[in-house]
Amino acid sequence: MAKIPSPSVALVVGVTGMVGLSLAEALKMPNAVGGPWKVYGTARSKPNWFPSSIVDQFISFDASDLDDTINNVSPISDEVTHVFWLAIQVRKNEEATIFINSVMLKNVLHVLKSSARSSLRHVTLQTGTKHYMGPIFDPSHGNQLVAHKSPFHEDMPRLPYPNLYYALEDILASYTPSFSYSVHRSSIIIGASSRSVYNALLCLAVYANICKHQGFPFRYPGNRYTWEHFSDASDARLLAKQQIWAAVSEKAKNQAFNCTNGDVFTGKGLWEVLCKVFNVEFVPFDEKEQFDLVEMMKENALVWDRIVEEHGLLKTEMEDMVTGFNAIIAILNLEFQLVSSMTKSRDFGFFGYADTFKSIEMWERRLQDMKIIP
Repeated sequence: MAKIPSPSVALVVGVTGMVGLSLAEALKMPNAVGGPWKVYGTARSKPNWFPSSIVDQFISFDASDLDDTINNVSPISDEVTHVFWLAIQVRKNEEATIFINSVMLKNVLHVLKSSARSSLRHVTLQTGTKHYMGPIFDPSHGNQLVAHKSPFHEDMPRLPYPNLYYALEDILASYTPSFSYSVHRSSIIIGASSRSVYNALLCLAVYANICKHQGFPFRYPGNRYTWEHFSDASDARLLAKQQIWAAVSEKAKNQAFNCTNGDVFTGKGLWEVLCKVFNVEFVPFDEKEQFDLVEMMKENALVWDRIVEEHGLLKTEMEDMVTGFNAIIAILNLEFQLVSSMTKSRDFGFFGYADTFKSIEMWERRLQDMKIIP
């Protein structure tokens, strides 16, 4: 007897990132909304720590290469009902970043939609609050940006700057009504991976462990404003839940949703928790003590290499974390509160939340279990 195909087949592009890991785990839960799910996880390669049991098949390919995409995605193009787009490549400026990521998304959608028996129903797009701030991580634009006033709402108009997230949203919109889509705008993502470009918790753990090893103070690399004012964050598990909910909810089709934990914290409160979690001494903020965190980390790259070797950790390169450290500096030196409204999400029927400080503690343990940090 022929096997009955699974009604929901997910292609998770970027499955080895923070949200990708949480999403694959959530999709394979027995009570997953819209399930049971067959899950294809994709990335350019599979790291040693990745648990193979959370995907039905892992596919390695380079989405920026059309031939490679055709060779690897075509065999499943008739099956895939849902795409979860979590992949990102960062280039030297926003324009170059837009180009490479647009090529990647277009290549995958082209292959899936070229099939005469395409089953694709929905595409989920992971973006972030850069939607409301502009390309804050691009030095060529950073000093010229005027962000929206927070709290950020999904219906705020686009800003007059190049923005990766606008470009990707436009690509998806161009395919309607052949499939529906949803957009999920995170704040600072808290999760576990050795891969994610903007992996704040991993970068801060590396910084704290170097400070412990060298006897340096674990100083706050931000300004007084963020030390005293509110920000929010997004647990990777919460993002996964919202994305799965939107993927199967009729009401959520072709909508954008903020996705944050629902609580807020000051820079001081965050630093106190990080000091407890990383077991380092709390150092009060002193704006007279200016320092360059990125240069400090570059200068101590060999120290991190020694820590990795001493503890038998997965090898991670300091140069691969520079983008993450630059992002931390940008966020912790904002002059406005990084806070997004979750009202629309609740109005549409998603009521998830997370305790940010408990999230930090849990994901720090997960990074340790994965042998990524000591």
